[in-house]
Amino acid sequence: MKVSLNQLKQFVDFELPPVDELVQKFNAQLGVVEEVVDLADKYKDARIVKVVECEKHPNADRLNVTKIDAGTGELIQVVCGAPNVHADMWAVWLPAESTVPATYDDAEPFVLGARELRGVMSHGMLAAADELAIGIDHEGILEINPDEWKPGDVAIEPGASFAEVYGLNDTIIDIENKMFTHRPDLFGQLGVAREVAGIYGHKFTSPSWYGDAPEFASAEGLELEVTNEALDKVPRFMAVALRDVEVKPSPVWLQCALVAMGAKPINNIVDVTNYVMLLTAQPTHAYDYDKLRGGKLVARMAQDGEKAELLNGKTYELTGNDIVIADDEGVVGVGGIMGGGNSEVSSETKNIVLEVATFDMYAVRKTSMRHGLFTDALTRFNKGQSPLQNDHILNLLMMSVKDVAGGEQASDVSDEKVFEDENDDYFNDKYFPASLNLDDHFINARLGLKLSEAEMCQLLNNVEIHSHSMDGHGDYLCVKVPFWRTDIEQPEDIVEEVGRLYGFDKLPRELPLRRTSPTPQNIDIVAKSRLRSTLAQAGGNEVLTYSFVHEQVLTKAGQNPTEAFRLSNALSPDLQYYRLSVLPSLLDKVHMNVKAGHDEFMLYEIGKAHHVDVLGEDKLPKEFARVAGVYATKSADGDAPYYQAKRSVDYIAEMLLPRSGVRYVRLDTYDSPDFAPFAQLVKPFDPVRSAAVEIDGKLAGVVGELRQSVAKNFKLPARVAGFELFVSPFVGEQMPEYLPLAKYQTVQRDVSYRVAESVQYDELVRAAVAESVDARISLEPVAIYQPEGSDDKTVTLRFTIEPYAATLTNDATTALIDDISSRVVAATAAQVV
Repeated sequence: MKVSLNQLKQFVDFELPPVDELVQKFNAQLGVVEEVVDLADKYKDARIVKVVECEKHPNADRLNVTKIDAGTGELIQVVCGAPNVHADMWAVWLPAESTVPATYDDAEPFVLGARELRGVMSHGMLAAADELAIGIDHEGILEINPDEWKPGDVAIEPGASFAEVYGLNDTIIDIENKMFTHRPDLFGQLGVAREVAGIYGHKFTSPSWYGDAPEFASAEGLELEVTNEALDKVPRFMAVALRDVEVKPSPVWLQCALVAMGAKPINNIVDVTNYVMLLTAQPTHAYDYDKLRGGKLVARMAQDGEKAELLNGKTYELTGNDIVIADDEGVVGVGGIMGGGNSEVSSETKNIVLEVATFDMYAVRKTSMRHGLFTDALTRFNKGQSPLQNDHILNLLMMSVKDVAGGEQASDVSDEKVFEDENDDYFNDKYFPASLNLDDHFINARLGLKLSEAEMCQLLNNVEIHSHSMDGHGDYLCVKVPFWRTDIEQPEDIVEEVGRLYGFDKLPRELPLRRTSPTPQNIDIVAKSRLRSTLAQAGGNEVLTYSFVHEQVLTKAGQNPTEAFRLSNALSPDLQYYRLSVLPSLLDKVHMNVKAGHDEFMLYEIGKAHHVDVLGEDKLPKEFARVAGVYATKSADGDAPYYQAKRSVDYIAEMLLPRSGVRYVRLDTYDSPDFAPFAQLVKPFDPVRSAAVEIDGKLAGVVGELRQSVAKNFKLPARVAGFELFVSPFVGEQMPEYLPLAKYQTVQRDVSYRVAESVQYDELVRAAVAESVDARISLEPVAIYQPEGSDDKTVTLRFTIEPYAATLTNDATTALIDDISSRVVAATAAQVV
């Protein structure tokens, strides 16, 4: 992310510190700085001049001899070959001994000199836009319009610094993109400016065009039908038509601003869409209205096999999982990534359609990986932009287009969105910014600080995270998250914000005090550790292989790849599938160990397997924990390899399950309904020379020799056998279930119960403990009060409710608390106070 200090200065009301100090602050409180570019040095010699005289070169038809006023007191002669050079024009002059900006970063930059051109001395050159690295135009020199708006206060006069007049006396700070993965707002200059103000302790106020809700006027003149057929992937889709625009090169200030932020000027319409994106982090797009067939613009999912010709000149075959923008006859862009070549704005364009949309971050990310498409718009969309900013951005975009290209609104503003208003349930659950209630102790205890409530509020309010104390609730804070902070969802996020804005380097270097208790052992880890120890004692060597395998590993083992999950973005061509069992991964390692000179050995691995038809309650692939082993020897003497593998299984059972019954049933005669889901597990085994393993009457795995075809495919020695067992029989207890953090707003309620003095506290708690399929409910004591001489006491409990599916309404919360209280009353004869 390239940050322009000149752009930041437009949004903050204090003087920025020296660059070195600013970089240090960025590294500590914002993001890692990769590079600092002194743009001013690149343009330090460029001067604005006035062409006073212009005559034909006496010895060349295509050259002109000019005399320019560079503010030095005398005219300077420059030979120029541009067709548009003329007397009385303002241009940019690069004097002798200066470096052409377009070559500044080259290994051998081009340095100008004073030399004769066809017998006439020329001092330096008058520069074209591409030579100044602010555009692609080389048809003529850059002509300066002195009446055009300029970002600086420097007047246009002979000899004025081109960099100072147009804001190229700038420093660019390039921050590593990965630092902002969770912060979509920081992919725009406005968001970075807000954070810079916050880390320097200044209050930031967003400009009115971003903070105030816009009102759009009705208009007519161009028919535009806008629809959104993919609301679950395109939560908001806004568009409007403008007519009578003039497509031309952008004003010089806009070209220079884009260059400073790392973009390339193209034409005024495209440049404005890019400028707004770089400013606000919200990508936008412009279509040529007259190229939209049927006057329609629709967001929808692509059809399998549908083609899209994009702005990069390439044609892509789409799938039904790709979001597209289409007109009445076909695709005109891939949503969130790139527009189509068939709707491109060109110099002939007179009418345009402006689009500001929000696309599902996961959908566009998968599309980009599928088709190898990567753009600046994608970089921002796959971070999760908020749909609540779209109307603000469209309003700014319309004003900006009118400023640089003229035109007028020619249709109503269409706003196709998944929510109706701020009271819509879907809106509240998914897009409405969080409102959090927490106390200052919660924050201080985690940071090791002693900040006051007012100090915390000030830090948050500086970056427009609106916070204030809760009346009548002591040290509680009420925090209202702004719509652009999509990353803040829970109280811990506020702790991080306070710590970062205060300065992590200022936190005390000591561990916070905690009451600790022994951490309960993870029974799954304990079981696997015991398995490792036992197999090592049995002579096994543990290997670790990927859970992903090549298709050939599956087919060599006789397994069906269609029953395995296939990865759409595999790490490499050799890791395309989730494995169906662990044993084939071990078989793939036997041959290389034999070649390495090992005559007899046993390999084992504890890993996971998956099956495409077996999903958990959360619709995610279910993981099967397995332990597999393979015994191999080049010797032709000794017992059948089956017995060697069986001895290993017997030893595991004897050491880890001494009181369990182990039974072996020949595989070709085994008949159990438990066996069907594990059909792929037994594919490598020879059914006549293998057995199903039962522990306490339940299927626990397979042991035996391998099919001849499998041995041949893996180039195994003559005597090989293996086993694969389920880990679950060795765990012994029910595995703890994973409970995800609550995604929706947590609610707290304090309830006081008046009970008899004889009622013990734990009786009250046991009655109050509640379970709910919709929320996680926990409680903690707040106070126990018994007036002197009274036979009753009042116990106040604080219930914390963390909903799983949706933000709880006041009525739903009350219903939960009433249900709990009814049980407490029934069990303890309590009164709810």
